[in-house]
Amino acid sequence: MTLRTTNLRTTGEPERIGRPAGRPVNPLKRMPVEPRDRLEGTWRQARPGRIRKAFDVAQSRDPGGWHVVGSSTDVGRDRSVTRTVLGREVVLWRLEDGTLQAGPGSCPHLGALLDDCEVMHGQVYCRWHGLALGEGVRRDWLTFPAHDDGVLVWVRLPTEGETLGDAPRLTDRPPMSQSFATVVTLRGRCEPQDVIANRLDPWHGTWYHPYAFSHLTVDDSVSTDEVLVVDVAFRVTRQWGVPVRAEFTCPDARTIVMTIMDGEGAGSVVETHATSLGTDAAGRPVTVMTEATIAHSPRRGFQVARAVAGLIRPAVAATQRQLWVDDLAYAERRYELRARGETYGGV
Repeated sequence: MTLRTTNLRTTGEPERIGRPAGRPVNPLKRMPVEPRDRLEGTWRQARPGRIRKAFDVAQSRDPGGWHVVGSSTDVGRDRSVTRTVLGREVVLWRLEDGTLQAGPGSCPHLGALLDDCEVMHGQVYCRWHGLALGEGVRRDWLTFPAHDDGVLVWVRLPTEGETLGDAPRLTDRPPMSQSFATVVTLRGRCEPQDVIANRLDPWHGTWYHPYAFSHLTVDDSVSTDEVLVVDVAFRVTRQWGVPVRAEFTCPDARTIVMTIMDGEGAGSVVETHATSLGTDAAGRPVTVMTEATIAHSPRRGFQVARAVAGLIRPAVAATQRQLWVDDLAYAERRYELRARGETYGGV
């Protein structure tokens, strides 16, 4: 979680941030999990002031009104889908050439929800009366800018405090022809900033997620408020782990990206995006966490894995969801404390 500010572009093309991956290393190491009662507490390293500085830098990055609204595979060519962003219903569909489109989620005729509608000739046909809708069709129903980055779909809406940008800021990804992607989404009763704040505290990983991580250290010699470099082992068994070196950056206030710089899967990225749905019936904020894992490896066996990616994705997604069940509890608690006016550690 911290933000890198270099290599930003201001053209109409999506902005990409990152650096080349390191060399692969022997993946499996004997790294016995230390007993809990002997594990050094992570609370000393998780200094609130340091986390707050990184959070402030991340929140200063303007997303330009762009919001992630799902996986690229969510939107087919024959039917529409709807999403909610900032309390607004948005319909998504594709032109005949596959280009993503977006517009208001209500039909201007009698207000029908434009979900699961037929799409023909690049237009959405309302389920109630067959009104065809698309770009330039009506003055009372104007489309929104939309973008498909090949893994995730985005829509741009006017957002308080943000200057509308031509395209979302994207991070460097490994070549998709040599990778496979898995996307999961979960909802939490919190604000987008709470999802980002959770990721800006990597120190909780070993203690809070012992089933997934161990031997986590932050390299203070190269980490800054804008870039966080972490050495960590992904657990395989209680005796064996896969050590990697990872870099965390925030290209915008609603996105945090982990890139594996060295070790197994070098070049792989995990993108975590937070999108506000609005509020629930009780007036509490609801945020959707969308996480895309784009796995990559130069090893020959990985090509076999790509060939059976459909079988592997459920396992990858299950691990992502398990982690986020814990982390959304963290994010929700952070919002709850803020709503009650309570602060801890000076932040």
